[in-house]
Amino acid sequence: MDKTIWHLFPPREEAKSISTELGIPLEIAQVLVNRDVTEPEAAQEFLFGTLDSLHDPFLMKDMREAVERIKQGIYKREKILIFGDYDVDGILSVVILHRALESLGAEVDYFIPERLTEGYGIKEEYIKIVLERKAGLVISVDCGIKALPFAKRAREEGIDVIITDHHIPGDLLPETLAILNPVLQNSGYPDKNLAGVGVVFKLIQALFAKEEKSLSLPWYLKLVSIATVADVGQLRGENRLLVKFGLKALEDVSDPGLSSLMEICRLKGRSVSAGDIGFRIGPRINAAGRMGKTDLAVKLFFTNSLPESLELVNHLDELNSRRRRKQEKIYKQALERIRKSSFDDRYRFLILGCEEWHRGVLGIVASKLKDFFHRPVLLFSYENGKAYGSGRTISEFPLIDCLHECKDWLLDYGGHSMAVGCVLERENMTFFRKAVNDFAQSRITDDHLRRKISIDSKIDFADITSSFIEKYSLLSPFGAGNPTPVFLTERAEVLGEPKEIKGRHTKLVVNQKGRIFEALGWNRNDWAQNFKRGDIIDLVYSIQFSEYMGEKKLSLSLEDIKN
Repeated sequence: MDKTIWHLFPPREEAKSISTELGIPLEIAQVLVNRDVTEPEAAQEFLFGTLDSLHDPFLMKDMREAVERIKQGIYKREKILIFGDYDVDGILSVVILHRALESLGAEVDYFIPERLTEGYGIKEEYIKIVLERKAGLVISVDCGIKALPFAKRAREEGIDVIITDHHIPGDLLPETLAILNPVLQNSGYPDKNLAGVGVVFKLIQALFAKEEKSLSLPWYLKLVSIATVADVGQLRGENRLLVKFGLKALEDVSDPGLSSLMEICRLKGRSVSAGDIGFRIGPRINAAGRMGKTDLAVKLFFTNSLPESLELVNHLDELNSRRRRKQEKIYKQALERIRKSSFDDRYRFLILGCEEWHRGVLGIVASKLKDFFHRPVLLFSYENGKAYGSGRTISEFPLIDCLHECKDWLLDYGGHSMAVGCVLERENMTFFRKAVNDFAQSRITDDHLRRKISIDSKIDFADITSSFIEKYSLLSPFGAGNPTPVFLTERAEVLGEPKEIKGRHTKLVVNQKGRIFEALGWNRNDWAQNFKRGDIIDLVYSIQFSEYMGEKKLSLSLEDIKN
């Protein structure tokens, strides 16, 4: 407990101005300021923005060319082939674009490579698929920005390519008919944070603009919200609006595939949060790609048959259960090896590998280990003389920079500051591990290895009223770019003895100035032994809601305790 650093954001004058202008509690205004929303007008938009605030899709460079070419292809009855990716963002991008194009009368087909056998991206040899399927136009979704060899071959074959992507490009861009990517310097688009599905949604918006099909956009928003959250898109700007209204639309689902998925996630007919997507919906869709069965997820969203949708969703649920079991097994094995060899005392960067570890879940396990040890983690699966790695890191240590520094040992690598993937010859693992640890030793300080909690504001229990909660709910959806607010309440008394729950968690009942709340410490069963009735404690927590028999209950989700 004493190793954790508490960082309390200082009160800001801008918060007082926003609180007064908008008539909201000062603590909530402080949360907005902490998220760099410092003007009353910006706060008004953040809390009360509507879909009318979405940008004109034609602001994006090449959008007009893309729309005209697609309409020409529809008119000429050309087959349009969509190339996608095997994660939630890629799968649902395929689904919504396929549906939109079909609704406009297009002949559409799709191809998604399998994660474990074919890997990420549009490879040069995939031109064979285009020719075999006799497509005249190719549209990529959530990929393609580095597909230079494929684009060259397509051009030689007289096939037009439209790339829609949100990833950072390499030094050169593919030579294609159009590239829709808001992160490009000359994209002209005001919002750079769209997920792959968000870029596809803008294309659909543009296609529908003159087709009087705007009324169908709420259906698309449901899947856009799922994919954006699952891809850890920044919930600011357009992403915030797309997710906010998509979550609302998910309360009313009628098509068989999505309906069956909501049912098995126990979310049918309920209000849905970004957390529900992250922990329930997203993992079931992602399990298909992780376990090498991507097509099951696509079929789920295409089927009009309730029996088929139930069969597919049960298969996805089983894949997700298998994924969880594999993930838990690898996590326990890695944890045991780290502790047995005291790797966390010896190294600032943890690197482990095993022949038996399933490639599809290494990133999730690396993320859990990173959170537990609060340092970067890179896990490898060894296959056919190669080491396939997936890594996660802390905010102070950009992982992609580390791999770039050690790239001489790598056959391939990619990713961004917080998450990476890489491949190298297994025989070079010893040299690679030394290079990485030397780099980490020079960059990661003792302070970086300490867990830190950012606290938005102090608050007394008495101020957590129904009116406060009503205004607090306007801050959602929470996620990347808009984290769940964290509050500090000082000098609360522990009522009764703390209870250990399921051998893993702790439940406390706490009182401050006559106001009582239940507080839960997830995966902190040690708190049940470390605190007792009558202790006076300071609590750092977020507000959480649970629903039972149609009634919502408020409790505190503990981040840390000090006495």
